[in-house]
Amino acid sequence: SQIVRRIEERLGLRLLTRTTRSVVPTEAGEHLLSVLGPMLHDIDSAMASLSDLQNRPSGTIRITTVEHAAKTILLPAMRTFLKSHPEIDIQLTIDYGLTDVVSERFDAGVRLGGEMDKDMIAIRIGPDIPMAIVGSPDYFSRRSVPTSVSQLIDHQAINLYLPTSGTANRWRLIRGGREVRVRMEGQLLLNT
Repeated sequence: SQIVRRIEERLGLRLLTRTTRSVVPTEAGEHLLSVLGPMLHDIDSAMASLSDLQNRPSGTIRITTVEHAAKTILLPAMRTFLKSHPEIDIQLTIDYGLTDVVSERFDAGVRLGGEMDKDMIAIRIGPDIPMAIVGSPDYFSRRSVPTSVSQLIDHQAINLYLPTSGTANRWRLIRGGREVRVRMEGQLLLNT
């Protein structure tokens, strides 16, 4: 009622004739209703479709991730998820850089370990992934097997290249509960 009065004041026209028993549109009110009626119906339909989204999720979820997380965690979980949510599509982008999730319009980013921008929030979605240092029999027929970090540094390594930092990833070694980070040298750099 107050909204209608404000509109009447703004237009300088009466839109409704009010009595103690009834409210009837004036000629100006009928004209305005005939013009705005279809628009009000469209607004009502749009609001109803938005409330449907609360009950039935739909749309595209964009995720940037590393290949290992996609293969071992995300893809196996997606089978069940997509069957349960037929109106949701998932777009996976395999990327080893520290993608700006917000500016690139991703809904989530999955990375191994603690690699992430400082203003991001992280939750664990999988177990620790044990890794091992290995070498081919041919390589070790020509070189001694390292027994310490200082001996390891003298060996050639195949390194993971991180596009964001522009350098090879440092190796994180843990022995006896003590962590050491080592930058290994090598002629071969891979981004996957």
